[in-house]
Amino acid sequence: MRSRFDEQLQLLNTELIQMGALCETAIASAAKALLESDLKLAAHAVDVDREIDEKEREIETLCLKLLLQQQPVARDLRLISSALKMITDMERIGDQASDIAEIVTMAHINASDPPLHIGQMAEATIHMVTKSIDAFVKRDTDLAQSVIAYDDVVDDFFDRVKSELISLIGTHPERGEYAVDLLMIAKYFERIGDHATNIAEWVEFAMTGRHKGEEEA
Repeated sequence: MRSRFDEQLQLLNTELIQMGALCETAIASAAKALLESDLKLAAHAVDVDREIDEKEREIETLCLKLLLQQQPVARDLRLISSALKMITDMERIGDQASDIAEIVTMAHINASDPPLHIGQMAEATIHMVTKSIDAFVKRDTDLAQSVIAYDDVVDDFFDRVKSELISLIGTHPERGEYAVDLLMIAKYFERIGDHATNIAEWVEFAMTGRHKGEEEA
């Protein structure tokens, strides 16, 4: 019985890794679509979001089977419950990558237009998502902590992008709608960083039984 349970836990691990890889692909495609005005990549990000949605349903079903058909011990129960939380954040990451891609498509943003720091913000956000998934794969709480701390870097880039866009509106008021589109994109990147932080916090909970949100309550 335990061997079968361990096999299913390994399958859960594999499925989560695959879902994380899809999230990385969606964000990278959306960011590159923005920076290179590549509408095919924008469409690809939207397609990958659909794959992420399907993967979420598959993992959710697997988690429920593990909870209902087996009798997980405390550590396993933490892992399964954390997985259910993580896939919600991953699904939202896919949604927001898709939202960025759709804005790029509808706004026809020229590759030479985006403010300097939005590209760096995109790279920082991808870094957070990649490392949060790595933390889960490696069961590395130190890496999870580094992801949580790195959210400040993404937030700083968001503030810089806002300042750049405010300056743009001040000097070129006719580009106000364009600036709002870019601000929305920056906000989606900032939210993706928040979701990566959540994933890292659930990794820490799975390993230690402690969750940052509970500690702050």
